[in-house]
Amino acid sequence: MTEVVPPVTDVPSLRRDTAVRPLGEGRFAAAISPEWAVPRGPNGGYVAALVLRALTAAVDDPGRPPRSLTLQYLRPPRFGDCEIAVTVEREGRSVTVLSARLLQDGQPMVAALAAFAVDFDPGLDFRSPAPDVGPPPELRAVPDDPKLPSLARRLRVAPAFGPRIFSGAEEALAGGWLRLAEPEEHDHLALALYCDAWMPAVSARARGPVAVPTMDLTIHFRASLPHPGLDPATPVLARFRTTTAAGGFLEEDGEIWAPDGTLLAQSRQLAVFLGGPR
Repeated sequence: MTEVVPPVTDVPSLRRDTAVRPLGEGRFAAAISPEWAVPRGPNGGYVAALVLRALTAAVDDPGRPPRSLTLQYLRPPRFGDCEIAVTVEREGRSVTVLSARLLQDGQPMVAALAAFAVDFDPGLDFRSPAPDVGPPPELRAVPDDPKLPSLARRLRVAPAFGPRIFSGAEEALAGGWLRLAEPEEHDHLALALYCDAWMPAVSARARGPVAVPTMDLTIHFRASLPHPGLDPATPVLARFRTTTAAGGFLEEDGEIWAPDGTLLAQSRQLAVFLGGPR
């Protein structure tokens, strides 16, 4: 294994807080940090990044990056120590498929499937244009309010899409410019976090805070990373939309672009509606 646990510092860091330590036989020790908390525990995107770190260490091949990651959140993980057990389901000449389970006290908290693959001959190459919202503006920090989850303090944002949150709008659309508060490379770990880091799109239709924990999350990585010309201090553009809420469940589709219009990642999640003002 080439994965190296970085030194602990006093600066919150996504790379530090997703560090894994190999235990042998596909098992990795890790710790879930409260620095990435939301009201019901650790943020789902942060947990996705943590699991992805173990999967990447198991593959141990920079020429075979992650292409797809799907996670089922079985129960909310607790902050503190955990173990990630990785199984290589199939390793071919071009694609490696793996499964992973995040465990605490022997109990599975998250189950995941992932595909890592080499680049293929593009053959067919087309894409929809990114939204034209102009260049990134100055990003802002959230107020220093102890009532806000710690995840909010780990980000810098500038809204660009959708109505005001909690405005009872007709459209469930949200998003804007986004990066980590302490700039880090926009790598696969950061993109996994970004896919679940914005306020839920359905918040625009609500009249107040709503609880919508993620049941499952799928992320497709759509560009080679690091993306040329995208430095850590430059934000990415994220857009999230919900079209259907029925039977207590809702979906949210996400897209993340580099400022030059390159699509970096797509996501879809299914969330449970646990109540709040409509």
